[in-house]
Amino acid sequence: MINPFKFVWRHKIYTLLIIAALAGGGYWGYQKWFGSQPTIKYVTTKVTRGALTTVVSGTGQVSALSQVDIKPKTSGNIIYVNAKVGQEVKLGAILVSLDASDALKTVRDAESNLESSKLSLEKLLQPTDELTIMQADNALISAKESKQTAEENIVSAYESAYNAVAAAFLDLPTIISDLNNVLYSNNIAKSEISNTADYSNGNFLMGYFDFQDRDKYQPLLTKSENDYKAARAKYDINLEHYKSVNRLSEQAVLDSLLKETLETVKAMAQAAKSENIFLDTWADYRSKGNQTIFATVKTYQTNLSSYISKTNSHVSSLSNIQETIEDNRQSIVSADRTIAEKIISLAKLKEGADPLDVQAQQLSIKQKENAVLDAKIKLADYSVRAPFAGVLAIFTAKKGDVASSGSSLGTLITKQRIATISLNEVDVAKVKVGQKATITFDAIEDLSITGEVVEVDALGTTSQGVVSYNVKIAFDIQDDRVKPGMSVSVNIILSTKPDVLMVSSSAIKTKNGESYVEVLVNASPNGAPSGPEQKTIAVGDSNDTMTEIVSGLIEGDDVVIQTVSSASVSSAMQTGSQTNNRNAGGPAGGNFMMLR
Repeated sequence: MINPFKFVWRHKIYTLLIIAALAGGGYWGYQKWFGSQPTIKYVTTKVTRGALTTVVSGTGQVSALSQVDIKPKTSGNIIYVNAKVGQEVKLGAILVSLDASDALKTVRDAESNLESSKLSLEKLLQPTDELTIMQADNALISAKESKQTAEENIVSAYESAYNAVAAAFLDLPTIISDLNNVLYSNNIAKSEISNTADYSNGNFLMGYFDFQDRDKYQPLLTKSENDYKAARAKYDINLEHYKSVNRLSEQAVLDSLLKETLETVKAMAQAAKSENIFLDTWADYRSKGNQTIFATVKTYQTNLSSYISKTNSHVSSLSNIQETIEDNRQSIVSADRTIAEKIISLAKLKEGADPLDVQAQQLSIKQKENAVLDAKIKLADYSVRAPFAGVLAIFTAKKGDVASSGSSLGTLITKQRIATISLNEVDVAKVKVGQKATITFDAIEDLSITGEVVEVDALGTTSQGVVSYNVKIAFDIQDDRVKPGMSVSVNIILSTKPDVLMVSSSAIKTKNGESYVEVLVNASPNGAPSGPEQKTIAVGDSNDTMTEIVSGLIEGDDVVIQTVSSASVSSAMQTGSQTNNRNAGGPAGGNFMMLR
């Protein structure tokens, strides 16, 4: 027979498990059939009145307000160094000096040129000496004499022009008559056939060309006739004008006659040439055929050669006289200009310095002064100065090194610090320059500094599809513990509304586009809340935790933020006790209430 006590002892673990299961099942059954019903419990918060502050938060790093690389504006050997890493320097302090020998020479030369221009101005302002006035007076007299000579020459030239025209008309009647005889008289036919022959010379000679050659030589005769007719027309008009002019005629009339006679002589020279070519061609044609050359033709050839020589001589003479007249006219014009210039020059010398000359010299001095200033500015480039007061974070320049224009010798930073944070495109749209901010530091737990937004990026940067913008906040005070590169957390204050009704944002619900809350109403005689009542409200601004109540609630109302069962009372109480306004709105007054 099994001893029950020994069995239980040997299987004590299993026994304990069975006892626990039976006890738990009994308790569950008791609660199910005989226990009380669960109660509904509410976590509430009070409607309060206070200041509602809205902020935008971001993280970033500390940097110097200004940071610049120290770079020389020119190249040269470093001859002086007056700085080291970590040194605090003032605005304009010389950090490095370069060898400026060439720049110094440029300054000296520019100053010498300036002094020379000033002396020139002094000389200009002095009264004119007698010798200079006498020389100017003599120059005026010389110009007047040149004009008088030109006027005398032109009178003589017109006298020569009339003589040359008269000389031409001693030959022109004979020449024009013989030019007519060569073409249109019948002298050749009479001498070669009979005294009664009535063939013009031109046509008679054309008859001696073979029939097949006449078309070839006919243009020579035609040109001779056309040139003669042109010369004849000019001669006839010219002769009438010549008859009406004498050597006492006005210069304009003599000019016209001279020009007209020159054109007539040129036309007669051309006609003589054309006729001579025609006769020479005919004679050559006869010679090639071993035929005799008529004596009359030979006489005409001799005469035409003489006429060509005479007309060319007249052309040369008339042209030279025409050029002489024109040259003397130009000489008179030039002399008039010179006389006018000398008169003005002499008058200015007597009056003293011309205001325009003085102004020009003063302008020259101004230019020289600018050159001196430019040279000194260039000289200043050989001294590398601090562009602002700050601390040398980096400095590598050494005496004897060669510095290149634009190469960095170190880095200067300001003692004033700023915080640079990155915000997304939604938050940055709310931020403006001038807004106040609070700044805390990961490395310095007990430090909080106020600041002000001084710069907001106009252009954002995109990374993995997210657009971000940098915002810079200047510190209101400087703390030596804050170093560039430290991490910061910044709250930028967008707005602050004093004395407004507000409630925890977690209490507000929406339905059909309207906002509402559940308010516990004291309906029982003993003042115990009977249950929540839904109230429609109008809301205003909000921050991360609190929302402004425009209408629908009054200060002190208990508003439900959470509904829980009895099984989670402890959790609900903990949640209610921790509900508060974390953004300067004041404590919300979390409460825990149970309704059976």
